[in-house]
Amino acid sequence: MDDGGANRLGDYLRARRGLVTPEQAGIPPGSHRRVAGLRREEVALLAGISADYYLRLERGRDTNPSPQVLSALARVLHLDEVEHQHLLALATPTRRARPRVRPERVPDRLHHLLAALEVPAFVEGRAFDVLASNPLALAFSPRLRPGENRLRSLLLDPEEREFHVDWEAATAEFVGSFRGSVGADDGDPRIVELVGELSLASARFRALWARHDVRRLEGGTTTVVHPVVGELRLHRDKLPVAGLTLVLYYADVGSDSAGKLQALASLARAGSRPPAAVQQES
Repeated sequence: MDDGGANRLGDYLRARRGLVTPEQAGIPPGSHRRVAGLRREEVALLAGISADYYLRLERGRDTNPSPQVLSALARVLHLDEVEHQHLLALATPTRRARPRVRPERVPDRLHHLLAALEVPAFVEGRAFDVLASNPLALAFSPRLRPGENRLRSLLLDPEEREFHVDWEAATAEFVGSFRGSVGADDGDPRIVELVGELSLASARFRALWARHDVRRLEGGTTTVVHPVVGELRLHRDKLPVAGLTLVLYYADVGSDSAGKLQALASLARAGSRPPAAVQQES
């Protein structure tokens, strides 16, 4: 990983201060600034610590700051609760041995649950790998079939750009959630492999990953354009189950999108009928 070395705390501090404007910090911008964000000495002054101490933090020479110092830095860097917790995790030394990474397997009961659900649903792993999905999920998007990776599909598959009404927002949300899911533990070989692959293949991923945005792994509302039924406004929930994540898409009851999901359900039950044939018939 690009930030997976010994100075994760310093990397995070450096990235976040680059995103805070002087105006946000109450500092006159001036005409001779060479950095877009705050200078190191400005962060130190606003946090009430010495510039030399802050420099040691950024350069990894001091890796055990007090909670009070971290709280002051979180305030200066405008970190929200999730980002503040991430900062605390980065500053907490890991003393225990890293547990063995075990293959992710979907329990039979989750397969049964997927089959019983009447909304698009799938199970994803820690690296956003699709491990199982129901027929309606595949009718919703063929990129939700097992073996796909949600991040890779979103960033590298051209069809995802057409699918998401706001692709820029979707990628920012997914990458931030991915970093939040990884947290301070970046030694999982699957995580390392995926970050390396996307860093090479996607400029968008490189830009977002360098920001160090952290978001909770949770649901929300999204709008997509399905090639058969058109625009869908759906809620998305992410539920932890058996160490994995169950993802559900559903519409407001009685809404236009709910009717379109019913049409997709009919398509899923039809099985072998291709979307193009259905579109031509309508």
